[in-house]
Amino acid sequence: MNAKSTDGVKRTMVLRRLTNLVRPLRKPSRTTLVILGFMVFAVAFGLVPRWLRQAQVKAETLASAAPFVTVVSPKFFQAGSGQALPAEIKPWIEAPIYARASGYLKQRFVDIGDRVEEGQLLAEIDTPELNQDLERARAVLAQAEVAQKLAKVTAERWANLRDTASVSEQENAEKQADFNSKAATAASVRAEVHRLEELQAFSKVTAPFTGVITARNIDTGDLIVGSGGKELFHLVQMQKLRVSVQVPQAMAGHIEPGQTAELVLPEHSGLIVPAKVIRTAGVIASDSRTLLVELEVDNPEEAIIAGSYAKASFPETKGDAVLTLPANAVRFRADGPQIAVVKPDNTVILKDIKLGRDYGQALEIVAGVDSKDRVVMNPQDSLVNGVAVAVIDAAPPQKKSKE
Repeated sequence: MNAKSTDGVKRTMVLRRLTNLVRPLRKPSRTTLVILGFMVFAVAFGLVPRWLRQAQVKAETLASAAPFVTVVSPKFFQAGSGQALPAEIKPWIEAPIYARASGYLKQRFVDIGDRVEEGQLLAEIDTPELNQDLERARAVLAQAEVAQKLAKVTAERWANLRDTASVSEQENAEKQADFNSKAATAASVRAEVHRLEELQAFSKVTAPFTGVITARNIDTGDLIVGSGGKELFHLVQMQKLRVSVQVPQAMAGHIEPGQTAELVLPEHSGLIVPAKVIRTAGVIASDSRTLLVELEVDNPEEAIIAGSYAKASFPETKGDAVLTLPANAVRFRADGPQIAVVKPDNTVILKDIKLGRDYGQALEIVAGVDSKDRVVMNPQDSLVNGVAVAVIDAAPPQKKSKE
């Protein structure tokens, strides 16, 4: 047998062996399938929890990287009868009392808390220099009046002589002019005497109206400087009071003179004092966007103390609802107030806003915010546009009041 035949036999035998090995693989037995399935299940049972743990760790890592924020939505506030506004109670009439005459305080007759009547003597000032000036002016007036009388007699006599042509017209005119000059001098001195007499009358300090002394800044023996010195007394009238209220712009258009108002004083719990609107400033203040309203309150028993703080409300007024945010949701920058709003994809956008009335714990937002916005409470300086955050407390938006 030659070499070629030997190689062909070997190849045939190898092919048969390979065929015998592959044939069982084409038709695996049931046992083989069970074993393979068990191996696949074991592999899957070990890998799937690992994949889940890895996904959880990744999610926690991403969540911990985003800052946690608490959000709140703007609330509608009905600026109307239920709104209590800060009010300042003032006396109906109030006057500081100064001295017009200079000198030393001779005696004072009233003190703090004393009730005085109009024209009542409050203090007396010793004015020796003023008295001497008055005496001197009176003496000069006496001289001027004597000179005036002599000039008058002379002028009349020369007028008669002119009629008989005993004197010239020029001489008569000179005597008439001298009389007129003496009369003017006497009138000038008389006016000076009258001025000094009136000034001397100011040495007795009297009450300009009926009221209560609330301040006394002088005592017996003090040097009193007239026209520009220190205040001697402070007098107020409290049987009727004047109340000043700063009304927000949303309510300003509903306030009219003559309508009623109510006052609540902290020291009188539950007591409501009736008041009446008597006038308004007529313009909105540019710094606070409020309208100055003045109320009148009767206080015959003087139970309400002037200078007190109160809260005023207007039962007949219902203003438009305004949006408000907690004061700690607004951060103030050099270019104005700003808020941080969380968008639906939990990223932050910064918005500039315009503020209105300050209600203490809440601020009125005039522009720059919507009722559906999610506003970050206590926004940090690290919050910038586009940063992702994790919301832990989202307050639902408030519905507008129907009042």
